[in-house]
Amino acid sequence: MHTIDINCDMGEGLHNDALLMPYISSANIACGYHAGDEATMKQTVELAMVNQVTIGAHPGFADKANFGRTEKQLSSAEIYDLVTEQIYLLQKVTNKFGARLHHVKPHGALYNMSAKDPVLANTIAKAVYDFDSSLLLFGLSGSYSISEATKTGLKSVSETFADRTYQDNGSLTPRNQANALINSTDNCIKQVLQMILQKTVTSVTGQTVPIIAETICLHGDGNQAVHFAAAIYQVLQQHRIHIQSTLQ
Repeated sequence: MHTIDINCDMGEGLHNDALLMPYISSANIACGYHAGDEATMKQTVELAMVNQVTIGAHPGFADKANFGRTEKQLSSAEIYDLVTEQIYLLQKVTNKFGARLHHVKPHGALYNMSAKDPVLANTIAKAVYDFDSSLLLFGLSGSYSISEATKTGLKSVSETFADRTYQDNGSLTPRNQANALINSTDNCIKQVLQMILQKTVTSVTGQTVPIIAETICLHGDGNQAVHFAAAIYQVLQQHRIHIQSTLQ
């Protein structure tokens, strides 16, 4: 039987977290820098616990005005502190509820930059490892985020996306391009099944790109996020693919 982790970015103030939780196995919770605050962290942690969803920190650039999706040039020391501080903020909340941190997934521009930059990827991996070496790092399949985590001794989880399109080199289509998002339920489901069963994804030019799908992300801020989540859940059940978080 196939198993797959379905993760979702949450605690970002979009008010659909409770509706999404039943369909996922991992929640990436905003830590107050690109979105959210202590109250949303507490609320989202409680929701995750009720739904038996594993909890991860979702650190991003301190840039709420741009939702953490604008690139920023920071030193390695600043990146290290940025990541460490946000994991710590979420851990304070999980400790209050007796919950456990499971993983870390960088957000937005920080995620995409680290996928292409080995120095940045290594800095993030070291920050996570030094904070708690048992944490998992979610990173783009085939990217520096994965290879640098391995060099650091940190266990990584290769991530793919249900609602984003891909370039020929396996990178995500930039959000400033018109075809960056998948808006069709049928296309979303087709891509998810292809990634799980065939270990490939079809790029925007029609190329077949090999990937490793250990976790699949569905963005909580998508216009059809809840509809997509329910449809994916139903189709995976029909194909006897079990939704389950990755073990630490």
